[in-house]
Formats: sequence, structure tokens, C-alpha cells
Amino acid sequence: MTNTSDRSVVTLWRPTGPEELELVRASGWRAWPPRLPDQPIFYPVLNEDYATRIARDWNVKASGIGHVTRFDVRQDFLAEFEVQQVGGRSILEYWIPAERLGDLNAAIVGTIELVRTFRPGDGDQ
Repeated sequence: MTNTSDRSVVTLWRPTGPEELELVRASGWRAWPPRLPDQPIFYPVLNEDYATRIARDWNVKASGIGHVTRFDVRQDFLAEFEVQQVGGRSILEYWIPAERLGDLNAAIVGTIELVRTFRPGDGDQ
């Protein structure tokens, strides 16, 4: 991971299911896969807690497993997008249009890291 005190990068988090994680792994942990036709936006989130809740509470139910990933992105790229608050004060994410995903991937500094994995029964609500 890049030094988080470096103000030229922003650390983002991404809850993901098993299929997306395999595609990230196949990229050498360097890129997010293209969005599916019914997915016009890529939603990285701004904090680990929010990513954890989605991976644990939604991805596990949908896919049987949920992952939390972390990656750094150049601030100059993210400056083009507004942070979206989609719930409480800590429910923050960027909305990156699918057609800009290649640009986002080019702005990743370092690699995408797998931080946590959840399976059924982990952290039951």
C-alpha cells in the first residue's frame, strides 16, 4: 500500500463478490474488470466500515462469500468526481461511470489488496 500520509493519493475500499475478485486476481491485482451492461457505474467507497457492512451483509447473502478490498487512487483523477453521501454520514462513495473505469484503473497506485473475507455465519447480525 502507498503511504496514506501521501496527499496525492486517496485510499478507497471495494466490497466484492467472488467473480469480481477472481477477475481482479487475474489482472495481477492491478485493475477492476469492465462493468456488465446493467452496471453503468462503479462504486468504490471511502471507508472500510462501509465496505465491510456491504461485503458481510449483502455479498455473503448474494454469493455465499464477500470480500473487502483496498486500493489507492491518484487524487487528481478523483478530483473530477464528487463524493456521494448515500445514507448516513459515513455512507460515502464515488460514482465512476463505466466508460471511465479504464481511466480509474490507470490511476490506481500500487495494487488492489484483499483485506477481509466473510462467509455465512461471520458476524451474524
